[in-house]
Amino acid sequence: MKMTSDAPGLSALLPVWQRRVEDALDRWLPPATRLPARLHQAMRYATLSGGKRIRPVLVYATGLATDQPADTLDGAACAVELIHAYSLIHDDLPCMDDDDLRRGQPTCHRAFDEATAVLAGDALQALAFRVLAHDEALTGDAAARLDMVRVLAEAAGASGMVGGQAMDLDATGRELTVAELEAMHIHKTGALIRACVQLACRNRPGLDADTCRHLDHYAKCIGLAFQIRDDILDVEGETATLGKQAGADRALDKPTFPALLGLEAARARARELHDEALAALDGLGTAAQPLRDLAGYIIDRDR
Repeated sequence: MKMTSDAPGLSALLPVWQRRVEDALDRWLPPATRLPARLHQAMRYATLSGGKRIRPVLVYATGLATDQPADTLDGAACAVELIHAYSLIHDDLPCMDDDDLRRGQPTCHRAFDEATAVLAGDALQALAFRVLAHDEALTGDAAARLDMVRVLAEAAGASGMVGGQAMDLDATGRELTVAELEAMHIHKTGALIRACVQLACRNRPGLDADTCRHLDHYAKCIGLAFQIRDDILDVEGETATLGKQAGADRALDKPTFPALLGLEAARARARELHDEALAALDGLGTAAQPLRDLAGYIIDRDR
């Protein structure tokens, strides 16, 4: 399916989409004063404390490329960001990565306490599926809506993000092959990024299979490129810029692309994935320009 409508680039749309999803998240999250207030405060703290919002932006950009109004995708954008926020809370816990800093401020378990952080993550995960089930602007096709729930559940669970985190924990202190490292991050990071594109595609029932397949391949490529860039930033970045502790992966003896390949080869692999992602969009027109720009943003970002 070739789109011919003109579309502004990512630089113009990024702040618009970021504000859009933050407003929608604010509406879906429980008020901070509602009982149990401490839990709700922790949920809002972890979700509304900034961040790049790359996953919701990917939902909106895919919607633009497939001729969908942004307001029909707010629910999907919120759902993936809620899953992402919950995963960061749990990743930062002492039993996982034991991080004290996230987005330039204390991690959720430091700002509140460990038990509240665990419960806040649990509640955010549940809220993500409530949003997909109840948002009235999402597709009214019941089968498509059910498939969206399935897509997010698989991306978030043992066959996706959580499974990848388990693989990551098991790999600590071990040397992996490139294939093993890529497989781990296709699960841990890539599954939720692919879900962003898949949710947007399923929100438009009848979208042709070739377009869905090409968009999914694009998402698979940028998901792995995203992780490689994260690994590079852990080596080269500064804590003040990153908003989290630089060098954390090295300190925990985690397998990373720079450690396995070297910095230059890791950069080259990210660029190769970027080019492959762009090639996957060849059949789309100018409406897919924000997706192209997003691929570049991912491998060039400094945080």
